Amino acid sequence: MESGQKTIKRPQIVVIGGGTGLSVMLRGLKEKPLDITAIVTVADDGGSSGILRHELQIPPPGDIRNVLVALADVEPLMSEMLSYRFQNGTGLAGHSLGNLVLAAMTDITGDFVAAIRELSRVFAVRGRVLPAANQAIILHAELEDGTIVTGESIIPKSGQAIKRVFIEPKDVEPLAEAVEAIRSADAILIGPGSLYTSIIPNLLVPKLAQSITESDAVKIFVCNVMTQPGETDNYAVSDHLDAVYNHVGQHIFDYVIVNDGEIPPQVQSKYAEKGAKAVHLDLEEVERRGYKVIADRLVLFRTYLRHDAARLSHHIYQLVENWMLRKR
Repeated sequence: MESGQKTIKRPQIVVIGGGTGLSVMLRGLKEKPLDITAIVTVADDGGSSGILRHELQIPPPGDIRNVLVALADVEPLMSEMLSYRFQNGTGLAGHSLGNLVLAAMTDITGDFVAAIRELSRVFAVRGRVLPAANQAIILHAELEDGTIVTGESIIPKSGQAIKRVFIEPKDVEPLAEAVEAIRSADAILIGPGSLYTSIIPNLLVPKLAQSITESDAVKIFVCNVMTQPGETDNYAVSDHLDAVYNHVGQHIFDYVIVNDGEIPPQVQSKYAEKGAKAVHLDLEEVERRGYKVIADRLVLFRTYLRHDAARLSHHIYQLVENWMLRKR
């Protein structure tokens, strides 16, 4: 570097959520000149994650594993191996190899966060991956008729609209590194993902929510492309935003990124069979609530509908760059 030449600071972006949608988006973001910290939910209690959580008394590894794989700089075969799910074997069937590796590393290091840190180094992860807390949390939902349902994997199967979700313990301590990442962030990105079981649980961790609301970073919500049966049936974009507002107690987003690309009729039919449909962009309602909207064709369809990671990350990077320019 020549004498007097300034080092250009990479924007620090914190991405909060869980599930497949978050991993897809991170695959695009890691190609941008960004310093990424992913804060991942620890409410999962189903499948392989649920078994390991219960039997080994560790936070659920599944969403963490997905994010590690998404941000890893490894050969595709290695990513495929970490995501591999055993089909046979007594006690082994259903487990993801990556989940087992993360569980083993937790046992070796004696700490879940240390295990993530070591695996991040081994797999050359581009960024930091942090659990929202260093312990599993239990997710509860109050349904419209007042019934309380317990368990992240059980809540969407209730057959009733969700009035609110809450966590136990309610005063869970967030990871100190997660709070610090939020405080020093230039941008905070929430979504996409299951609204009530992947996104909102992170915002119920008291100090995390407080740090987000106090931050002067640009705050962006990436809305899901499709509704999720049992969670967001018939939800428009404004309904997603209202759900976050009702749980946090205030508007926390500056921008909302939404898909306005057409979804082919045959794809819509495939999802309709499962009770899902495209999330309606009720633009006037969203803007009336004070949010700025970025709408674009953001979907790809292969086996499933997914966000177009490259196109989505382009919009996010432009928003972050413009925000930082205005702050200088």
